[in-house]
Amino acid sequence: MQKHKDAFGQLLEIMDELRAKCPWDKEQTLESLRTLTIEETYELADAIMENDLLEIKKELGDLLLHIVFYAKIGSEKGAFDISDVIHSLNEKLIYRHPHIFSDVQANTSRDVSDNWEQLKLKEKGRKKSVLEGVPKSLPAIIKAHRIQDKVRGVGFDWDVKEQVWDKVAEEMQELKVELLKNPDSEEAEMEFGDLFFSLINAARQYGINPENALERTNLKFIKRFNYLEEKTLKLGIDLKAMPLVEMEKIWQESKKED
Repeated sequence: MQKHKDAFGQLLEIMDELRAKCPWDKEQTLESLRTLTIEETYELADAIMENDLLEIKKELGDLLLHIVFYAKIGSEKGAFDISDVIHSLNEKLIYRHPHIFSDVQANTSRDVSDNWEQLKLKEKGRKKSVLEGVPKSLPAIIKAHRIQDKVRGVGFDWDVKEQVWDKVAEEMQELKVELLKNPDSEEAEMEFGDLFFSLINAARQYGINPENALERTNLKFIKRFNYLEEKTLKLGIDLKAMPLVEMEKIWQESKKED
């Protein structure tokens, strides 16, 4: 434990030095760091998807730097420092885990999640809306999944998970009707959105993270298409001039490389 305290203490000292002496670090604000933090978060997400543990370690360090940086700026404003951040986190974790630190029963992860959402609504100073904690700037797929998970916590969900497929079929039919009527309309776009929302709900019902599922498909498609490009280059063939039927043959070959 002491080595962790020493390492964290050294990081805080380095941050103080950078903030006092480095021209770039001295110029940074909460607002200027925001987009950089988003970028670092995506880089960590990439490393996780690639299961690159060394890169995960590096990206976690970058994010930790940002947390310390925000806390340093907060202390300069007299608003909060890193100790306040950590104490606040500790108090929240203890409060929201009464099944660990008190006598509340929670035997499954579903029980824990439901209890977590209920406790959030009871916290002093929080608004009472179930969805007020969903960040507005979340990517749409992640936001839809988070919305559905939050409302599930207060009982707004299917009684039986298989019922979700009726909703998916309903939204698919409504989309088909709208596309036949006017494929370029705003209503068609809205129906696409409804279908996506229902499919995300289906994924949630079956314990599948839709963002991860789609990203895995993206990576799989990229790998197969790269195989197609490399094969055509070796054959001296212009990909644009290749018939689709020939592309399909190489595409099927690429699946054997998965």
